[in-house]
Amino acid sequence: MHTPRYSLTTLAAAVLMTACGGGDKSASTPAADTTAAAPAAPAAADTAPAATVASASTANGEEIYGRCMACHQATGAGMPGAFPPLAGSEWVTGPSSRPIAILLHGLQGEITVKGEKYNSAMMAYGTSVPMSDDEVAAVLTYVRSSFGNSAPPVTPAEVAKVRAATASRTTPMTQKDLEALQ
Repeated sequence: MHTPRYSLTTLAAAVLMTACGGGDKSASTPAADTTAAAPAAPAAADTAPAATVASASTANGEEIYGRCMACHQATGAGMPGAFPPLAGSEWVTGPSSRPIAILLHGLQGEITVKGEKYNSAMMAYGTSVPMSDDEVAAVLTYVRSSFGNSAPPVTPAEVAKVRAATASRTTPMTQKDLEALQ
């Protein structure tokens, strides 16, 4: 039997595309959840997605953050010149509506983080795998209290409020959009 060989570069590109939402969306599944299939399509704009296996009491922000590590790294330091840091980021530690909106809708265009300019794109949910309000709250609470950050936790109610307020949005957030959020 012939086993195909792939170069390290090809393998790394495939991993990053999958982790960051590129490639075949139908193959994307939550990194830490192998017990339930991801929803086939995002929920209707007027309702929050049905909860997956995680709930308010069981959503593990650190585990969910595994989806973010390919770009933002295990330390939250990001990748210089490519993906902004979460550690010490004013967008992470400021009003919770901002990181919530980023996760719900993605981010595109130039953004300044800790005095450095970045101009890359992030898909909604980071991986385009829909998350419940509980999961979004859990991962953002983890990020806002890790990597030297000390911002207040995010609640599922805050996520639901931002989700409802931005339900008609069809494009990723920009820095200007985030600045308008309080």
